[in-house]
Amino acid sequence: MSPDQLDATAQACRVLIEDRFPEGGHDGAAAMLLADGTIVTGTAPSAVNPSVEVCHEIEPYAAAYRLNQGIKASICLHRHEDGRFLVLSPCGVCRERLAVHGPDVLVAVADREDATRIISKSLRDVLPDYWMTAFPEELSDRW
Repeated sequence: MSPDQLDATAQACRVLIEDRFPEGGHDGAAAMLLADGTIVTGTAPSAVNPSVEVCHEIEPYAAAYRLNQGIKASICLHRHEDGRFLVLSPCGVCRERLAVHGPDVLVAVADREDATRIISKSLRDVLPDYWMTAFPEELSDRW
């Protein structure tokens, strides 16, 4: 995948946040680049009971599944009330979901010195000791 595709994925994420939450403030979204070049986005609705809320990545992850497409890259951004877009590394649950798509999926992580700067790393790099490698016969054929 090209740097332009990664930039377009990040831009789609920013646009969703700005379009869906024009009033500003703390809001977030996710975007994923699929194997066919499609970019899908999503955000997380609030719920009265926080234990039933879902993360921003659920919607694009489910879209990839619905479209029968592999995921090539994933990014999650959070807009701070001052307008900066902070990069959120995928949590452990999202890393597990993305692992189905193989160790070469690129995920966005924040630069340690500037949380607004996107660093792309492969799942292989962020999961160097992935637990499923102990069960090679059960690993996804993409891994």
